[in-house]
Amino acid sequence: MAASQSIITRDSDKISAPTGNLYQSIAIISKRANQIAGTMKEELNGKLAEFASTVDNLEEIFENREQIEISKFYERMPKPTAMAIEEFMNGEIYHRFKEVEEAEGEAKS
Repeated sequence: MAASQSIITRDSDKISAPTGNLYQSIAIISKRANQIAGTMKEELNGKLAEFASTVDNLEEIFENREQIEISKFYERMPKPTAMAIEEFMNGEIYHRFKEVEEAEGEAKS
């Protein structure tokens, strides 16, 4: 994924172009960002679960360098919103509007 990690000013006309409505575009981007965030969280938790300790004694818990590196890797990744915006702007997100499909279905009947 080639999403930028820095803040970028976006042209709202370009964001609204695929749907014709800025708010619909933002809703689509938001839903995709939530999907990406959920996937990333599952991956991170899965990798960190390998290091989970069943020891309750704090003296026996130590810093694991691999665990720290995995955490730093995920911290350096672009944010889910930046990734979702890039996907949306590149036309990589499939979206549909339920109301439009229902209206088309009724028109054919």
